[in-house]
Amino acid sequence: MDYVSTRGLAPRLGFEDVLLTGLARDGGLYVPETWPNISDELHRLAGNTYADLATRVMLPFIGDAMPAEEFAQLVSRGVATFAHAAVAPLVQIGPNDWILELFHGPTLAFKDVALQLLGHLFERTLTARGGRMTVLGATSGDTGSAAIEAMRGRRNIRVVMLHPKGRVSEVQRRQMTTVLDDNIHNVAIEGTFDDCQALVKDLFNDLDFRDAVQLGAVNSINWARLMPQAAYYVYASLLLGGPDRALTFSVPTGNFGDCYAGLIAERLGLHISRLVVATNRNDIVARALTTGFYDKGETEPTMSPSMDIQVSSNFERLLYEVEGRDPAVVRAAMEGLRDQGSFQLGRVALMQARSLFTGRAVSEEETLDTIARVHGETGLVIDPHTAVGIAAARTARMQRDIPVVTLATAHPAKFPDAVERAIGKRPALPDRLADLLERPEHYDVLPADADKLKAHVRSVVGNGG
Repeated sequence: MDYVSTRGLAPRLGFEDVLLTGLARDGGLYVPETWPNISDELHRLAGNTYADLATRVMLPFIGDAMPAEEFAQLVSRGVATFAHAAVAPLVQIGPNDWILELFHGPTLAFKDVALQLLGHLFERTLTARGGRMTVLGATSGDTGSAAIEAMRGRRNIRVVMLHPKGRVSEVQRRQMTTVLDDNIHNVAIEGTFDDCQALVKDLFNDLDFRDAVQLGAVNSINWARLMPQAAYYVYASLLLGGPDRALTFSVPTGNFGDCYAGLIAERLGLHISRLVVATNRNDIVARALTTGFYDKGETEPTMSPSMDIQVSSNFERLLYEVEGRDPAVVRAAMEGLRDQGSFQLGRVALMQARSLFTGRAVSEEETLDTIARVHGETGLVIDPHTAVGIAAARTARMQRDIPVVTLATAHPAKFPDAVERAIGKRPALPDRLADLLERPEHYDVLPADADKLKAHVRSVVGNGG
């Protein structure tokens, strides 16, 4: 399996090089050169454990990078940290209405599904090559803690994780800043998540700096972050009568990575009727899918902060697909986004995108109402991101006989203030995190300045962090 950049000017790479490279050297994102299809095998995967199913779903993307048996062991080790035996249990909330609980990992968010595996893949590859890596990431709340938990204590990996100062929940922040391992370095950036993400891309695009400090990525710009997420689409489908039965998935999204993972599953041969792109009032993707105009606005804080994003990196991967995999079109669009803050999808491309994706934006009031309604109807407590997904699914639903699965992306205890506003009580953290709010914190504060961040990263590398 070889991978190519969405912008067409970076070298074609194999899986391990894509894993360590993250962002392509032309600024693009890596995607498979051709899409594998396992539709003939999907029936045989029904009834498998999550680890076995996920292994089979991902193997075509690994190619000959490692023996299948060794990869299966890494997958099993990755999901062994999850608190639920099913890894991602399905819970019914209404007629043909389900949520897929993806928050049973060590940091209580769906990012654990991919990042627990990614930590093992990084360590295996770096050890085999005798290399080291400086992981640079940006988080709107959940990626950071999941990456830190997966990478902490690994001798050949240093982590510098950026988060927007004051724009993540206290639980999200403390899950990062209370990890005091020597290889972990947290930075609060005075700005938005989009500022954090732009800094990461700036540093990756400085190729001399990138090579000097051996930058690697854990954000969903890294293909290996998305690949494991496709597995839970297949898993949910087979539990509900797939692959013969079509399903709709509603996906709370900010950076579009989880939605794109649904496209990966569809390309593999899964029967998906529709992917509902659920956003809060930071609705750039929902607007783009409605109007065809991708227009960057101001990021507004909400009670679902992991979705407070106005530049969704993985939309570039979708653009590449719907524009006929033409890198010249992608380059022109990304130049328009850089220079004018916008670009226009072609008519055919927009039609193709709409054939699978439907965008819906959900207000703060609808989010609170949904948390309260689900609790009142089922007794379940959901977080605000999951509520956005459920609310969006209800407005987008077209065929009542098609099951809808909303991805429940975070544990409600990560957002206690929003939950308390909706139902009048604060959800408790699991016992293993019960003392989180009392643990000591450590992090640095920097302006949204690439040169100052480079100096900080160099100091981390120089100190052997």
